[in-house]
Amino acid sequence: MVAPDHAIRQALAAVVPDALGCDLISAQVLQSLTINDDTVSLALRFGYPCDTQLPGYRRQLEQVLAPWLGGRALQLTLDWQVQHHRAQQQMAALPNVRNVIAVASGKGGVGKSTTAVNLALALAAEGARVGMLDADIFGPSLPLMLGLPVGTRPGVQEQKYFLAPQAHGIEVMSIGFLVDAQTPVVWRGPKASGALQQLVTQTLWRDLDYLIVDLPPGTGDIQLTLAQRVPVSGSVVVTTPQDVALLDARKGIEMFRKVGISVLGVVENMAVHVCSQCGHAEHVFGEGGGAALAEQYQTTLLGSLPLATRIRAQADQGTPLVAAQPDSAEAALYQAAARRLAGRLSLQARGQQAFARMVMTHTPQTH
Repeated sequence: MVAPDHAIRQALAAVVPDALGCDLISAQVLQSLTINDDTVSLALRFGYPCDTQLPGYRRQLEQVLAPWLGGRALQLTLDWQVQHHRAQQQMAALPNVRNVIAVASGKGGVGKSTTAVNLALALAAEGARVGMLDADIFGPSLPLMLGLPVGTRPGVQEQKYFLAPQAHGIEVMSIGFLVDAQTPVVWRGPKASGALQQLVTQTLWRDLDYLIVDLPPGTGDIQLTLAQRVPVSGSVVVTTPQDVALLDARKGIEMFRKVGISVLGVVENMAVHVCSQCGHAEHVFGEGGGAALAEQYQTTLLGSLPLATRIRAQADQGTPLVAAQPDSAEAALYQAAARRLAGRLSLQARGQQAFARMVMTHTPQTH
């Protein structure tokens, strides 16, 4: 006869949440297991935000464990907590920021910024504390995409720190808040890199689980500055199925690998177009490219998004799809992709925690 403790652990080893891509035992989600004559007490703590998923996890676990309880009552505790995860070159985390996630693309026009914004909002919808940094110094777009009015400026504290404006429940910092919208930024690389460092180091983030960095396209000075100066826990590469986009996306993945930043996965945009009139589906830019790219580099296809007018329209209106239409089919794809990136990150080794700036600290929440 199998011991109850062993049977329950075996049952947990058969449960593979989509966000993790591996079983609960391998993911070290199990916190405690106590069995007595009357009760099985089980506590699981996920390493990624999953407020919307906890009720479903509870139902699934109750069903999976029922045959192994031996008539005992099940006391099941489920929560989550985001930890600091290892960054390149063992850099310590930024003050008040647990994890920096870079969102990149090899070329422009693939929907990278739209993806970054919707992923950030999806993480916030799961209960995480999220911030966004617009690292595109020459073409900042986050103020527009997040609906912040022209003329929005960050607050200032102690004459040297920025207080990031908020939109849709997340914090946002961009060079677009500091320059006139009608005046192009005409700087050489070193000055742009210096501006990025200033935005990173002089912004007082408010105890974030994730800081999503929207990088400019390509593999230039800004990307190099990020790799050398900012502790990045993981990255996401955005592409379309088109061959030329995939070629450039490979360069982005190779860049992150070269500087020691893990690639959490690939997001494929414009994967399919469905005619709003007749329902005909057509792969305008090719088919299967994102999945093939992820397989080639042994990473995860986090999501495959359609070529849909409302994704573009909502971003242009300053109300990204995940915020404006959270129950839509497209929003569900972003939400699943966000959980996968956070879940994959939760499997990485822990990193060094920074000393929080005393002017603004919060105690991490346990959910």
